[in-house]
Amino acid sequence: MKRILFVCMGNICRSPTAEGVINKIIINNKLENIVKVDSAATHGYHIGEPPDPRSCAAALRRGIDLSVQRARKVAPEDFERFDLLLAMDRDNLTLLKRGARPEHHAKLGLFMRYATRFQVDEVPDPYYGGEQGFELVLDMAEDAGQGLIRSLLGKP
Repeated sequence: MKRILFVCMGNICRSPTAEGVINKIIINNKLENIVKVDSAATHGYHIGEPPDPRSCAAALRRGIDLSVQRARKVAPEDFERFDLLLAMDRDNLTLLKRGARPEHHAKLGLFMRYATRFQVDEVPDPYYGGEQGFELVLDMAEDAGQGLIRSLLGKP
């Protein structure tokens, strides 16, 4: 069983979207006994809140329900519990590195390293933008998510 944690600043836009997208891929490919995912924030701004309504609406249009998720902050035990902690951008990766003991640094990385269609290493935060930003996050999560699952299954 591989356990993956997706991380962004507030856990209301990018990381819950990644969690939802990957969960859909897991279910569609019957991988529930192989991969488990969760998401969390580096900041505690929105603890206990559902994802941003715009994230929920955009995801729902693609058949992904984010409504049951609730924001939480990365906890020290997450570095033990998860095999991979994937940040949505370099700033959040830096914060993860500061919070992790050195022996856990190899578990940390950027989610977009698994993308094949997008040649960027960060998922932009759509919070202050329009609807297109939320659609872009979904496109990026779908791309990187497929690559992540292929990587976990040892497929090129």
